[in-house]
Amino acid sequence: MVTGSELSETQVHQALATVIDPELRQPLTDLDMVDSVEATDSLVRAVIALTIVGCPASDRIERETRAALESIADGRVVEVELTVMDAARRSRLIERLRGSKTPQMVFGPESLTRIVAITSGKGGVGKSTVTANLAALAANRGRRVGIIDADVFGFSIPQLFGAGEEKPTRIDDMILPPIAHEVKLMSIGMFVEKDTPVSWRGPMLHRTVNQFLTDVFYGDLDLLFVDLPPGTGDVAISLGQLLPHSDVVVVTTPQPSASDVAIRSALVARQTGQRVVGVVETMSAGTLPGGETVDLFGSGGGAEVAGKLEVPLLGTIPLSVPLREAGDQGTPVVLSHPDDPASVACAAVLDQLERTRESRVGTSLPVSPV
Repeated sequence: MVTGSELSETQVHQALATVIDPELRQPLTDLDMVDSVEATDSLVRAVIALTIVGCPASDRIERETRAALESIADGRVVEVELTVMDAARRSRLIERLRGSKTPQMVFGPESLTRIVAITSGKGGVGKSTVTANLAALAANRGRRVGIIDADVFGFSIPQLFGAGEEKPTRIDDMILPPIAHEVKLMSIGMFVEKDTPVSWRGPMLHRTVNQFLTDVFYGDLDLLFVDLPPGTGDVAISLGQLLPHSDVVVVTTPQPSASDVAIRSALVARQTGQRVVGVVETMSAGTLPGGETVDLFGSGGGAEVAGKLEVPLLGTIPLSVPLREAGDQGTPVVLSHPDDPASVACAAVLDQLERTRESRVGTSLPVSPV
């Protein structure tokens, strides 16, 4: 706490620099959200300009701004006033954030963000669960992580993160993704009413994926996971066209009979120039409370797919009651039950996945000379 009678406006700005916008994840001072400050012998005051009317983070911003001012007030009255940016100021902010006046692809080959697409030959194999847990664990390890739920017809990422009721924030033509468990999420499920089916054909699917990659502001990410729909349809082809440099992980089950469809999904990725980096087997042998091991879906499917594709088997994730319950409750099992065998297996998969990253030595960085 600042003590004594003197309190400068510089000290007020320094205090406000500790307040982070919960959606943009940058200090208010860096976002030009501080309209004015005042410091007298009896008062410390700040006027904060929100990005939009009805900003969903307004209560949190006001609360944390007030706390920052109280930390230096030394008995002074603290006042916080919220206003809203005008159109010109908001436009300047958007341009600065995304580096251009209009939406553009920021995940090109020169990007430092690693793109990892998770695919499967058929539905119901746990592909989205794998995506959610790898992303949540990476974020828990301190990585900056996002997920695009490209499974337009069978979206489930919002529910797996407990964000089924969350809606993106729109700042003019820029969309801010909701954040859950420190992962930025984007899904068509956030734009449609509950239980409303999505019945779109190819052009609409391509446009949706493209907008998720251009109109949404994710900020600087270390990892962007893309939860693909099962099979070899339009979305998989669109992703290959838009992000041909992305890495692909194939999810399959232990059943050898399921290997052929899983392999086909990987071959489509390779045809579009993507790099298949490994296979994850789900629903592997689980252990019952009495210690008995059960191979409910057989064994060997993951190793067979990996062998035919000539890529590593990144790991096998066993059947687990906490894994299923965590998905229903909206907290990935790697966070709710980190010692569960499924969580330990997910951690091993993420470790192996990190080892498959191509070296960026010699790659030109996306910066311009001053």
